[in-house]
Amino acid sequence: MRVLVINWQDLRNPLAGGAEVHLHEVFSRLASNGHRVTLLCSSFPGAPGEESIDGMRVLRGGSRSLFNYHAAIAARRLLRKERFDVVVDDMNKIPFFAPLVTRTPVCGIGHHLFRRSIFVETNVAAASYIYAMENAALRHYVARQTPFIVNSRSTYDDFVASGFAPAQLRIVHLAVNHRVYHPTGIPKSPEPLIAHFGRLKKYKSVDVLLRALPLLRRDIPTLKTIIVGEGDDRPRLEGIARALNLGEAVEFTGFVPEARQVEIMQSAWCAVATSAKEGWGMTATEANACGTPVVASNVPGLRDSVKDGETGILYPYGDHEALAGALAGLLRDGALRERLSAEAVRWAGTFTWEIAARKTEACLQAVADGRPLPD
Repeated sequence: MRVLVINWQDLRNPLAGGAEVHLHEVFSRLASNGHRVTLLCSSFPGAPGEESIDGMRVLRGGSRSLFNYHAAIAARRLLRKERFDVVVDDMNKIPFFAPLVTRTPVCGIGHHLFRRSIFVETNVAAASYIYAMENAALRHYVARQTPFIVNSRSTYDDFVASGFAPAQLRIVHLAVNHRVYHPTGIPKSPEPLIAHFGRLKKYKSVDVLLRALPLLRRDIPTLKTIIVGEGDDRPRLEGIARALNLGEAVEFTGFVPEARQVEIMQSAWCAVATSAKEGWGMTATEANACGTPVVASNVPGLRDSVKDGETGILYPYGDHEALAGALAGLLRDGALRERLSAEAVRWAGTFTWEIAARKTEACLQAVADGRPLPD
């Protein structure tokens, strides 16, 4: 197949996140299987306009803030010059409305719908724009009967509630790079250590973890917390940490290399995920693959990737007292941590990028051929 993928960013973009990891892991495998994959994405300082990455042709252009408009023009031009069998509309916040751009068969990828949770992330004007665009896109995709690949049952249910027919949707779970994320014998920290991984965005709600720490440290004064990742919410979070007098009990690492991230995952007694909403919760599954249980908010996506009482613990979103209680119980109970850790490794082992790529390939071939999505 000749596959055109439209996404906001590629994996080398400094702002790349889980959506870009998914795209790279899946579509580089399709390229290695002989398919011709072209990725159309936004540019960033110092990036070439075109390069090949793991067999994929990457075409960059336009600023990140206005890339949805640039993509419509660039995709039209590209589709006039070259023939593609299928166009992949990777819907992430602001959609691309790909069916308006081309008559080539289109398959969407939906990580999660923001809905009103976008108002947690940004100002009212920007949130209202994204909210309106997302709703307009959903109506458009429903009317065009555009097939979509979604990555969790929660996202599937959200799409169905938005008007999608079940026949338009197939679940393909996100996965884990088991060559990187696996137990290597790195010992747990001698003192209680918890860690948070991911971009520092408001909707990730890392402030809930910070507010739980004073309650925890009353009974566990030696507790340390590492917050791994970078993002525009970092200054606010560091201000909250100072206001709570957390001092050296909290470390903000910023971006760290993958190897260091794995070391922290393995040495932590547990990982914490506090988001308002996720499509899946990739860092939770990666931590599980390293043998580390996860305490996560009971929200769409995270309740799919974290099995309550088996690979981690779910708590009511936004309730810092409940989070503190869940963490305290886990940190004090070594037997519980060992049981959760063993099941976490087994559970994470069921998710591989090879499976995700194979299922995605089958869906795209069906769309290109004009057939229903495979079961």
